[in-house]
This record gives sequence, C-alpha cells and structure tokens, in this order.
Amino acid sequence: MYTIYRWVQHYAPELEKRCRPHLKACNDSWKVDETYIKVKKVWLYLYRAVDSEGNTLEFLLSPTRDTEAAKSFFCKALHTAACSAPQTFPCEEHMVQLTSLAHSNPTTSVPRVINVDKNAAYPKAIAELKVAGILPPHVELRQVKYLNNLIEQDHRFIKRLTKPGMVFFSFETAWRTLQGFEIMNMLRKGQLQGVNKGDVKGQVALVAKLFGVVA
Repeated sequence: MYTIYRWVQHYAPELEKRCRPHLKACNDSWKVDETYIKVKKVWLYLYRAVDSEGNTLEFLLSPTRDTEAAKSFFCKALHTAACSAPQTFPCEEHMVQLTSLAHSNPTTSVPRVINVDKNAAYPKAIAELKVAGILPPHVELRQVKYLNNLIEQDHRFIKRLTKPGMVFFSFETAWRTLQGFEIMNMLRKGQLQGVNKGDVKGQVALVAKLFGVVA
C-alpha cells in the first residue's frame, strides 16, 4: 500500500504535466463551484470548474474560501504559463506569475458567462479581475444555484475517491493526489486530443506514449 502511495505522489503531478498540452478546448459557458477536502482534520476547499458540456476546465485546492482564493482560481483557469512547468503544488508565487501572464498565455477561451453559487466572494473577485484587465468587461456573472447542478454532480467522483481515505495528512500530499484524480477523470471524459470518451485502449495507449513505455 505504501508503494502505491509513493507512486501516486510521484506520478500524479507528472501525469497532469504531460497531459496538459494535449487537452481539448472547452466552451465559453463556465460553471464554477467549490467542494470540501479534509486535510489533517481541517476542511480545505477544492475549487473546480466545468463547461456546459461537463468538461473539466480547471481545479485548485485552497486553504481559504474568499475573494483572493476565487481570484487565484480564475487566474489559473484563464491562464497558464505556457513556457514553464506547473508547480508541484499551488503557492502564492505561482498565482502571482499566472496573473502577470494573463494576456500572453491563455489556455482556455475567455468565458462568455460564468455561473456560480451565492458565495459573496465571486462577484468581488470577478469585478477586481475586470478592473485589472484580466477578464473582459463583457463577461457575464450569474449567481443562480440551479444552473450549477452540472458541476455539483461532477463533484461526486471526487467525493467517491476521497471518502474511503477520509483524510489527507498534508496539503502537498492532498494536492498531488487530487491532480491525479482530476487528470484521470479528464482522460476518461475524452478531453485529451485523439482519445474519445469510453476508449479505454486509446487512453492506456496515450498515457504509455506520454511516458515513453510500451502499452
């Protein structure tokens, strides 16, 4: 069991890093929400977003659920530094870098509309990102709970995977494990180029190719 744990900690971030360049584009209708992850008996917040077709846009584990956390998540969803490898786990310096690269390295199309729940941090975060020029003024924010049913249903796969373990013992181990869960879910959804949903053989072959091994 410990060997499997070490494999997950080592290979999950690497798998995400190698899969990222092969992700298909998502559409411009975003559904954003956060769910809870327990780390050392403390509840943290996993920010997640999907598009209107259920494709995963982005995810981010945060110790807080406030305006700054929401801004960090939106920056991560909007922009990634194309010329640098992802950090092993989120940190303030990485979020500053993402914000500074806002205009030069978009990874997804600018959203037409962002659906969120009634969390008061979202309107403030969106407003500040518009003032900073990271989000265009025309992006619409909708705070209608039922419109987020799709993302709330998508949280279930994370809950199924994290509940048996009950608790992570550090932020870093939680984040690395979640990277693996999320990227494998994106692979199963058929979000990587050249692989369709349900094509298990194709998914295995792609991962083998990314790591340079024989499937």
